[in-house]
Amino acid sequence: MNVDMLVNGKAVTLEVEPHASLADALREQAGTTSVHLGCEHGVCGACNVIVDGEVVRACLTLAAGCGGGAITTAEGLDDDLAHRLRDAMHRHHGLQCGFCTPGMLITAHDMVSRGQAPCPAGIREQLCGNICRCTGYQGIVAAIQTTIEEST
Repeated sequence: MNVDMLVNGKAVTLEVEPHASLADALREQAGTTSVHLGCEHGVCGACNVIVDGEVVRACLTLAAGCGGGAITTAEGLDDDLAHRLRDAMHRHHGLQCGFCTPGMLITAHDMVSRGQAPCPAGIREQLCGNICRCTGYQGIVAAIQTTIEEST
């Protein structure tokens, strides 16, 4: 079946099986390599994307259900906030292997833009659905906190 959607602002038509995940469709047909498949059970957050303004697990979301939707992946985060988050992640060493980074950026962008993370404890709570096996979260939390502080 063909599914029309906007991926990072570009109109695309994806040919998908009815049971195909959004993650697979984005990676295989839309070329969005930032959508990482970690657990494929919705636990790790590596596949996080924004669908019509909401963060979703692309591994659990059916591509066929996203017809007419607007999908933003880490490649599509191109506003001032995204640039500041990336810079802060770099400055605070908030990434090591990089596998979790796109999902972390999606979650961080959402939480900061919604004003949901006023303090380090709040940031950690909001990141509870994103697993990082390298950093211990210290640099990630510091980067998000710095971005929040620099925004005020």
